[in-house]
Amino acid sequence: MSIDSAQSNPHRIVIVTGPSGAGRSTAINALEDLGFEAIDNLPLSLIPRLLDGRPLSRSVALGVDVRNRDFTTKALMQLVDALPAQTNADVSLLYLNAREDVLIRRYSETRRPHPMAPNESLQEGIRRERELLGAIQSRSDIVIETSDMSPHDLRDELTTLFAAQGEAGLSVLLNSFSYKRGVPHGVDMAFDCRFLRNPHWDPALRDLTGQDPRVVSYVMADDRFSAFFEKINDLTDLLLPAFHDEGKSYLTIGLGCTGGKHRSVAVAEMMGKALANKGWQVSIRHRELERRAKPGARDT
Repeated sequence: MSIDSAQSNPHRIVIVTGPSGAGRSTAINALEDLGFEAIDNLPLSLIPRLLDGRPLSRSVALGVDVRNRDFTTKALMQLVDALPAQTNADVSLLYLNAREDVLIRRYSETRRPHPMAPNESLQEGIRRERELLGAIQSRSDIVIETSDMSPHDLRDELTTLFAAQGEAGLSVLLNSFSYKRGVPHGVDMAFDCRFLRNPHWDPALRDLTGQDPRVVSYVMADDRFSAFFEKINDLTDLLLPAFHDEGKSYLTIGLGCTGGKHRSVAVAEMMGKALANKGWQVSIRHRELERRAKPGARDT
């Protein structure tokens, strides 16, 4: 059940687990961006039934944790041992781990009770969960320590491990951002949208985002937009096939503006549709919109 054996198998089944806060959701989303069919929190007893019937049409990522209805350490181990006999796909158990202090910090940000200690301290829940999962970690094919990783770092690590040549191809992430907060880590190329007219100065649009059609229309009405967008498309038409031919499996393109709320978001959304229509595998992240959605975050 190694990554190397995937070279001779058409598809993979990756079971993703680990303590709450170690990055399981990020990993599931990253694998989905790499072309996997992603299914999270499916009861263990239903996984064999999922794989019955016709051979897999693509690789599958399965998120499993202590919240699964029938989760036990023994049941998960038995499932991992039984799957290779049921399918020709390569089966890997991926375990994400992090230090206790990091798990406490990350889980505290969610403001939810820990599944292993709903009426007790967060520390007690984390320790109880780590004890339960300890045997699974030692059995896992791949263990990734995420304590010092950003979500982007984890995505890069998973891309290195699981983006097989000829399977997932080049995955493009479009990341809108605010220049006031700096260019996101790991951006391969960035386009500055601050020269376009700013919807922030229109009271009717100020509270909207670049995902609203009214903001999109406002941005597109700028006389310089059409030429700008055409040149971005021309450049990506040239560079993306070249990056693909060089074996690059993951490319991040940044779109920045002053606040990361209107112009960069609108351009990222339009660019995503254009690239997807050309057959590229595209995901979109709006950094500042995600930040504003977090409890306690302030709109600046």
